[in-house]
Amino acid sequence: MDSAAHPPKPDALNRDGLWPMPPGPPHEESHIAAHEVVRDVVDGAAGGMIVPFAIAAVLSGVAAPAVLPGGAAAAVAGGIALGLGRYVAARGETAHYALERRREEEETVEYADRERWEVAAILHRYGVRGDALRLAVDSICSDTKRWVDFMMRFELDLKEPEPIRAARGAAVAGLASTAAGLVPLLPFAMGSPPGAALTTSALLTVAGLLGFGWLKARGEGQAPLAGALNRLLIGGIAAGAALLAGMAAG
Repeated sequence: MDSAAHPPKPDALNRDGLWPMPPGPPHEESHIAAHEVVRDVVDGAAGGMIVPFAIAAVLSGVAAPAVLPGGAAAAVAGGIALGLGRYVAARGETAHYALERRREEEETVEYADRERWEVAAILHRYGVRGDALRLAVDSICSDTKRWVDFMMRFELDLKEPEPIRAARGAAVAGLASTAAGLVPLLPFAMGSPPGAALTTSALLTVAGLLGFGWLKARGEGQAPLAGALNRLLIGGIAAGAALLAGMAAG
């Protein structure tokens, strides 16, 4: 039944006239949180495999005993760098949001009429007209926090960063990068001959890049096969560049 054509009965309304949420798909916040965890794991893991594999490929032919310590050091360093980089970027986003929010709070006091007009202009773009527009503007601007929240979201397109989510994302990506970076080293740790170990390492790296690309594309609603191939192409180019640089330096 169309809820727009058949609005809830008055006795079904709760506080301020808003009726209870109808049944539907899982709540958006839960979906977003789950998607971000998968994204952090995939991005960290896919990037973490490339440098250790390139190091293993270079050292397997000239200094096989150094493959494990060199590759492991690269995996750990890469994971720490990725995690810290993401954390610093998240702190920067938080500082930027706080700066813009203070600016909006000042403008609602110093340029109140202009800010009210901007609220009206935003609502007007969404089709609100006449008395409904004036009532909506009065309602939004009657509370300073709600007013600033509205401007941050709809004028500046900024959402307040969540410190816990940022720290969690940095930790997850860093750990995933470190763990995935150890995967190309497994054949060497098992004592396989250098040639066979390198072949197996390459196959594990290719499989990992394809799998992570498939997962990310699927989570973002894109074609999984195309996502897998794109991730493999990017990883292959990066690994090839690192391998050439290592061979040239050697």
